[in-house]
Amino acid sequence: MADPREVIIVGGGAAGFFAAISCAGQLGPAGRVTLLEATTHPLAKVRVSGGGRCNVTHACFDPRELAKRYPRGGRELLGAFHRWQPRDMVDWLAARGVATKTEADGRMFPVTDDSGTIVDCLLRAAADAGVDVYTGLGLRTAERAARPEGAPGFRITLTDETSRACDRLLLATGGNKGSSGLSVAASLGHTIEPPVPSLFTFHIDDARLAGLSGLSVPEVIAAVPGTKLRERGPLLVTHWGLSGPAILKLSAWGARELAARHYEFPVTINFAPDHSRDSLIRELGRVREQNPRKQIATWSPLPLPQRLWERLVATAGVAPATPWTQVGNAALAALAGLITGAEFKVVGKSLFKEEFVTCGGVRLAEVDFKTMESRKCPGLHFAGEVLDIDGITGGFNFQAAWTTGRLAGLAMAG
Repeated sequence: MADPREVIIVGGGAAGFFAAISCAGQLGPAGRVTLLEATTHPLAKVRVSGGGRCNVTHACFDPRELAKRYPRGGRELLGAFHRWQPRDMVDWLAARGVATKTEADGRMFPVTDDSGTIVDCLLRAAADAGVDVYTGLGLRTAERAARPEGAPGFRITLTDETSRACDRLLLATGGNKGSSGLSVAASLGHTIEPPVPSLFTFHIDDARLAGLSGLSVPEVIAAVPGTKLRERGPLLVTHWGLSGPAILKLSAWGARELAARHYEFPVTINFAPDHSRDSLIRELGRVREQNPRKQIATWSPLPLPQRLWERLVATAGVAPATPWTQVGNAALAALAGLITGAEFKVVGKSLFKEEFVTCGGVRLAEVDFKTMESRKCPGLHFAGEVLDIDGITGGFNFQAAWTTGRLAGLAMAG
C-alpha cells in the first residue's frame, strides 16, 4: 500500500486555508495535509477585512465581468473563475451554515456583519477535514528532494530549525516584500515581479481640503494627468488627503506607474462627473437665470455636500452671500472649472487600513492556472497574493484567494 500523500501548505490566510480544506476533503485518509502559519494569528486579514465585517466576495457572477476587476491577473483568472467563482463560494458557505447578503454596491458580507463568522467557518471546516494547523511556525527554505519510489517532492526547513518532507508544496504566504514564499519561489526557479503597494490612499496637503475630514462625495471622476488612469466612484476626504473607492481603484490600476513616480503626482477630481467644464458653465448659467435671488453659497444645484460646495464657491473667489444673479460669467467659469477639474498634488500614500494588498509576486506565465502548479518545478503550487494578482476593492482579492486556493487544493489531491 502506498504511503499517504504528504501535502504542506505554507500560509494561514484565506488562500492557504481554503486550499487546505479543499485538498484534505478530496484526499481523505489517503493523505495528510499540514498548514503552517508563521504568526500566532491565522486568518488575520480575514478577521480585519471590511471593518471587521469581512467583505467575503462580490456579487459578480459572470466570469468575464469578474476578470475585469483585476489590474493584474484578470486574463489568467478568467478560466479559473469558470471553475470556482463567487456563486460557488456563496453556496459553499451556505452549505456550512453561513448566510451572506449583498449590499447596494455589490459587496457581499455574512449576514452577521461579523468577520468572526467566516473565520470560525474556515477553522471548523479545516478541523473537520483533518487539516493539521501549526501557528508560530514559518518557512525558511525549500529544496527538491525525491520521495519514496523516486517521485518528486520537497524538503523544507522551518523557523524552529526542524525540517519536513512532502510530496506537494503550496506557497500562500502573501505578496509583501518580506514574504518567505517569494524567496523560496525564486530559489526554485521562479521570476518574481517586484512587489509594490496597491489599494492605497493619497496624501494631500491642500488648504481646500482643510477641515473637511470625513466628508464623502457620492460620485466623482479621479484622474492622473498625463496617464490613462481614470476612475469613477465615491470619494472620501480624510485627515491626510483623499480616499474612497475612486481613489483606491485608481491606486490599484496605477500601482506600478505611481510607485515609479515615488507617489508624487497630480490628481484631478471632477466633482460633477456627468459634466464637462463647458456643459457645467451652461448648467450654472441656467441656474443663475432661474434662481436669481438665492445666495450662491447657501444653495447648490449639484448633489454635493454643503460644506464642499461652500469651499468650492470660496475657492472660486465668490463671496458666500452673493446672489446668483450677481455672479459674473468669469466667476461662473472659474467655479465650473474648479468643480470639474480641481487639481491636487499628491505627496505620498497610506495603506488602506489593515487590508494590505500588493501588486507583484510570482510571474503568472510560470504558473498553470488550471492547477495552480508551477511550470518550473513540478509539485510546487501557488495561491493568493504570492502571485502577481491583485483586484480592486470590493471583495475581489478574497475571491482570487478562494479561487486559486480551491484549484490548487484539488490539484494537489489529484
